[in-house]
Amino acid sequence: MVAFITSLLITAVMVGAFYWYAARRTDDRPASWGEAMFWAMYIFLFFVWIYGVVPHQWLTWADNELNWRPDKIVHGPFDLLKPQADGGWLPLTLTYLVIRDILAVILYNVLLGLNIKMWMDWQNRGDKAKANKSVVPASSYGRPLLKEGAKS
Repeated sequence: MVAFITSLLITAVMVGAFYWYAARRTDDRPASWGEAMFWAMYIFLFFVWIYGVVPHQWLTWADNELNWRPDKIVHGPFDLLKPQADGGWLPLTLTYLVIRDILAVILYNVLLGLNIKMWMDWQNRGDKAKANKSVVPASSYGRPLLKEGAKS
């Protein structure tokens, strides 16, 4: 449990570092070679972490400490999920191993959604600043076309 919670906390720190940097980086500034290589390494580490380490820690915790095995059958509260083979109403036998795998798929989907949101936020990081700027017509030399004493 400690390893799984720690992996989630490290994920939160990595996401926080990403958003901290994205808030300070303008979208019109070109990236240097070193900056591009650092963030390529960081994103690769992030992918390995969220798609490899975090689900592995969940599966390890469920297998070892929670003891969710294929021979451990889910009956649910008040035997609501008791299978027909054991005298219940449910036509299938649901084991804790199936629940573990379903939760792993849900974890993968949540992390994929986080990944997509981070990419969208990175791509749209300058849109708010551009929308807030008032458009002032410029001459062919790039100077604003305003009359003297006029407000923009």
